[in-house]
Amino acid sequence: MSQHSEPFYESLPPEKAYLELAGASHFAPNTANTEIAVSSIAWLKRYVDNDTRFTQFICPGPDTGWLSDVSEYRSTCPM
Repeated sequence: MSQHSEPFYESLPPEKAYLELAGASHFAPNTANTEIAVSSIAWLKRYVDNDTRFTQFICPGPDTGWLSDVSEYRSTCPM
């Protein structure tokens, strides 16, 4: 992650979010995972459809606590 996704995240303009799934591989989007679905749909609705109602699912972001599927989440909220 430190060689690919994190430098890419840092190079983006101010409005951005970074989500890292615990123990996931490149095949993670092809598996049944609620966290991937919620985060992906929220991002697509917010930035492809320009529907600001979905900002609430991006900011502040998912839980990264114990037993969470998310190992790291960063964002430049509020967006």
